[in-house]
Amino acid sequence: MQRFLPDTEATEQFGAELWPLLPCPSLVFLYGDLGAGKTTLVRAYLRAGGFTGAVKSPTYTLVEEYTINGRKVFHFDLYRLAEPEELEWIGIRDYLSQDSVCFIEWPDKGDGFLPAPDFTLSLSAEGGGRRLALEPDVNR
Repeated sequence: MQRFLPDTEATEQFGAELWPLLPCPSLVFLYGDLGAGKTTLVRAYLRAGGFTGAVKSPTYTLVEEYTINGRKVFHFDLYRLAEPEELEWIGIRDYLSQDSVCFIEWPDKGDGFLPAPDFTLSLSAEGGGRRLALEPDVNR
């Protein structure tokens, strides 16, 4: 599925639409340049589930954890990883083995240590907005 998102509000609307659609468990890889809207999309997903607290990018913490109406959501940002092996140090297998929805920004930084995703979501600049592509993993 592809969609043009003309502004931040459209990105937020799409993120909110994902709340009832993503099964639990799900592993979602998020691709896009810095500032493409990956965290904005995850924030809208969490808000749609009823989360009212602060939602920040996990760039420095590597992972942020949320529990919303009994659903666990993990938001990873692997941008700062120097080596994929660092995922072992943060306990990536423990996170991914839970009944949760996991969003992973910059998943290419974890090549060889991450399983195949259930969904791949890409955001890219197009005109004054963004082009979104959401693809399920056909091998799952």
